[in-house]
Amino acid sequence: MDSERAQDGGRRDTGEDRRYEAVSSRDARFDGAFFFAVATTGIYCRPSCPAVTPKRKNVTFFPTAAAAQGHGFRACRRCRPDAVPGSAEWNVRADVVGRAMRLIGDGVVDREGVPGLAGRLGYSARQVQRQLTAELGAGPVALARAQRAHTARLLLQTTGLPVTEIAFASGFASVRQFNDTIRRVYARTPTELRAESGTGAGPRTALAAGVPLRLAHRGPYAAREVFDLLAAEALPGVEEVLGDSGARTYRRTLRLPYGTGLVSVDERSAGAWLDARIHLTDLRDLTTAVQRLRRLLDLDADPYAVAEHLGAGPDPVLAERVAARPGLRSPGAADPEEFALRTVTGPEEAARLVLAHGRPLDAACGMLTHLFPEPAALLAHPEAGPLAAALTGGAVRLDPGADRDEAEDALRAVPGVGARRAALIRMRALGDPDVDPDADLDPDVDPDTDRDAAVGGGARSAAWRPWRSYAYRYRQLGPVPAE
Repeated sequence: MDSERAQDGGRRDTGEDRRYEAVSSRDARFDGAFFFAVATTGIYCRPSCPAVTPKRKNVTFFPTAAAAQGHGFRACRRCRPDAVPGSAEWNVRADVVGRAMRLIGDGVVDREGVPGLAGRLGYSARQVQRQLTAELGAGPVALARAQRAHTARLLLQTTGLPVTEIAFASGFASVRQFNDTIRRVYARTPTELRAESGTGAGPRTALAAGVPLRLAHRGPYAAREVFDLLAAEALPGVEEVLGDSGARTYRRTLRLPYGTGLVSVDERSAGAWLDARIHLTDLRDLTTAVQRLRRLLDLDADPYAVAEHLGAGPDPVLAERVAARPGLRSPGAADPEEFALRTVTGPEEAARLVLAHGRPLDAACGMLTHLFPEPAALLAHPEAGPLAAALTGGAVRLDPGADRDEAEDALRAVPGVGARRAALIRMRALGDPDVDPDADLDPDVDPDTDRDAAVGGGARSAAWRPWRSYAYRYRQLGPVPAE
């Protein structure tokens, strides 16, 4: 175990002291950042679990749910630790562990196995296994298995699908493996888990109605600003935003590994989550679709860390905006390659490309009619062609495990992209929380004469690390209008 989890003569280090304080105070800010298990009950929980706080001597901390499961602990029925938002650490980190976690979340281990994961990372399977186990207490197979178990629970409790179909849709190789995993993680059979009441998931639905979801987020969520951006960028035929501000619904089409999908998410926050629904042509894509929607909406962010850093910085203009907009997010992209190509062509040409080269849906759903064109369909386009060729040939990689520095360098080398577009693509398509596309602005602007320009660029930008993408969003939005 690492130093924060090691025990020495019955004494635990200060890192565990802080974690126990978070558990004692039921601090939801740490949900997903770590998990704790109780030796006397055999269960593991999220830090905000409402149960009576266990004695310190009975508590063990784990960095992942998979690590807790690997030590024989089952998921708590009260706090549902498998449903927490993901750790913001995996968005921040650019090392092999962070990249691996993003790829596992996207379903790469389920589709390509550990060799496929290792190949994407440029390491051997043994190296990946060793690094993940040393730091996270679980290897890639165990991490993927924990994710499959959560997907299976979701399908069991929200759809009427037969258990056998759910087993394979969740990514399990056999029904036996599925049954064994569900028993180990939840201490119930799949049938018992389905029959369990009081889950808050609502009545089971027919598959035609889609899979209803609660997308958990950490801390406050500035939904209005996110949906304003989605509405401004909505690409006809591929995306739409319906309803009035405060009660809008964002909908879009998705190209997924096994098929296609239609996703919708409601602006109105229901406490610590957003309500969503996903329609899929192949349920094996559920995990991938959920993760791509989470990246688009920046649901795994840590708004407390962002506000603490940017709000206490040397720039009073930025601090004012941070205080006025709690929970501001830096949205990503549901389809990284699509976002990159749209950035190069601009919105009007992108809309034309959808009609000319996009794949029509088998059945239109409202104003959603097409998938965005694949890069291979745009090779002859005068603006999108060079980037499409780089994406198709592998010179530019924008998958969740891509090395961000290498990707930006490769993007800059593509004709028609340039430094600022490359930075925007890195920020949105790769979900990098530490990018400032305006870093080259004049750092000596007088904030008293040009407040917007003062919040961006130059030497100030360095002080905002590692949250420069969020500082950029505050600058984009400008001053908070008076009520």
